[in-house]
Amino acid sequence: MPSPAERTRISQLTSTYSPDEPPRLPMDFGDLLSLMWRVDKHADDSAKVRYYRKCALALVEGLGLSGRSLSRLIEMTTPGQLYQQLPNAPYRGTSRLVDAQDRKAAIGQLAQLRLDVLRIGTYHDQWPVSWPGSGIMDTELRDRVFAVLFTALQGQYENFGRLLLVVDIVLGDLLVGIEHNREISLHRLIAEFNYPNFADPKVRAAFYSSTI
Repeated sequence: MPSPAERTRISQLTSTYSPDEPPRLPMDFGDLLSLMWRVDKHADDSAKVRYYRKCALALVEGLGLSGRSLSRLIEMTTPGQLYQQLPNAPYRGTSRLVDAQDRKAAIGQLAQLRLDVLRIGTYHDQWPVSWPGSGIMDTELRDRVFAVLFTALQGQYENFGRLLLVVDIVLGDLLVGIEHNREISLHRLIAEFNYPNFADPKVRAAFYSSTI
């Protein structure tokens, strides 16, 4: 079973990172990958894309990754394609090109695994109108579907979600090197690296402008 610290960490990695749900733990490379996924997820919402990209770029700078291939990837890639382009990051750098093809293959598989874990962890985000199975007319069958969704899946996700913690370590090594295994507090990111201040009314208004 995950420890309390692991559960809290998994919860942050699958959170919205919105002004109403700011990260509580120090942020690291795993948070950067989750913010990149949020840029992709909200590709059709320009206000949220601006917010999450600004968060990601501030974290890049705070983690000492400015000027790296990953930073350029976040700046230049079309929203919705960040995870798709992530395996190409080794070719954007100027070192370790000798094993770039092998790293590309590994990054592609790990990025897809992380994508699947995030989708399951934020599954409720995909239910804007009704719960899966809500249209089933047979009461008994509908109750069985709900029982699986809201009991079995929810109860098992904590164990499944631990994959995020492992995948992030390996992806961090492949993409930026293990020597960059750093973390930084949200307070410092806001104060020193222009991370959006979740308490600022202008930031909040901009984030929700597409839904007002």
